[in-house]
Amino acid sequence: MKLRDLGEFKLIDRIRRQVVDGAEVHRGIGDDAAVLSLPDGHHLLTSTDLLIEDVHFCLAWTDCETLGHKAVAVNLSDIAAMGGTPRFLYLGLACPGETEWDDINAFLNGVLNEAARHNVTLVGGDTCRSPGPWMISVTVEGSALAHQAIGRDGAQPGDLIMVSGTLGDSALALHLLRNGIEPEPELLARHHQPTAQVELGRLLGEHRLARSMIDISDGLASDLEHILQASQVDGQIEEGKLPLSECFRKHADTQPDLLGLALDGGEDYELLFTVAPEKAAEVAALCIKLNLPITAIGMIQVGSGSLSLQDKSGAVRPVLVKGYDHFCRS
Repeated sequence: MKLRDLGEFKLIDRIRRQVVDGAEVHRGIGDDAAVLSLPDGHHLLTSTDLLIEDVHFCLAWTDCETLGHKAVAVNLSDIAAMGGTPRFLYLGLACPGETEWDDINAFLNGVLNEAARHNVTLVGGDTCRSPGPWMISVTVEGSALAHQAIGRDGAQPGDLIMVSGTLGDSALALHLLRNGIEPEPELLARHHQPTAQVELGRLLGEHRLARSMIDISDGLASDLEHILQASQVDGQIEEGKLPLSECFRKHADTQPDLLGLALDGGEDYELLFTVAPEKAAEVAALCIKLNLPITAIGMIQVGSGSLSLQDKSGAVRPVLVKGYDHFCRS
């Protein structure tokens, strides 16, 4: 069945019937606005993201269920980067009337399954017919204890620069796809089904371990520059300490130029944060508890927003940021 045969209101009804409201949802899908509550002493966190076919995703490379997963995960990652707990989800979807219901249902399954993994409830949104590409708008609301949300502007000279997981895998998968090469399954998973580091972000916030934090969506260098400029400090990272997966290293061994993807490639959705040196042991313990690698890759210095890289020979050079920018870099 195609959407033009089903109609907008039957589509919304099918979505509503698949949603289970959480305890904090007093009114969800079905009214003009959601009625929600937050834990006492918490501040509201809100993040929104737009995904457009052939800009952010290609349906020739991904299935609809995986797309639904990614649409939610990338927004959950923003709440994680603030040290918060995600709670509520809003979904806006525009697609052609010729779209098959089975594709929408698969997409919805991906959305709801990823939300359920983090106890997040779909509480509203909108649907519309698109004359061409799919357009997906996702808003996630979460909360953090009052005055404990982590921003980008708290980095201080002497802080360690740390990152979770590995870098460059998603960008490498996209590079291979664009060149007609089938990436390894682990690379494809990093690109199509990123993991939002929600638990890590929440614990860094609750234990006040991170002074500043951001998720890596546009690339390590680009997102670190956001922290440096917001905090009005400089940063230096070491090329030899960048955490790379075995699969990434295998490709880079034969094509050294690919190492640039670890610095400038986006959509890793790992957490990048700065930590006072005396807190490093607590972060290491957190790494063990979560079974998640966390790597110190550099240090914050006195300055006004510049980033430099120390290569494996010990030479230091300024970094020209080349991460993704919708209007001037892609």
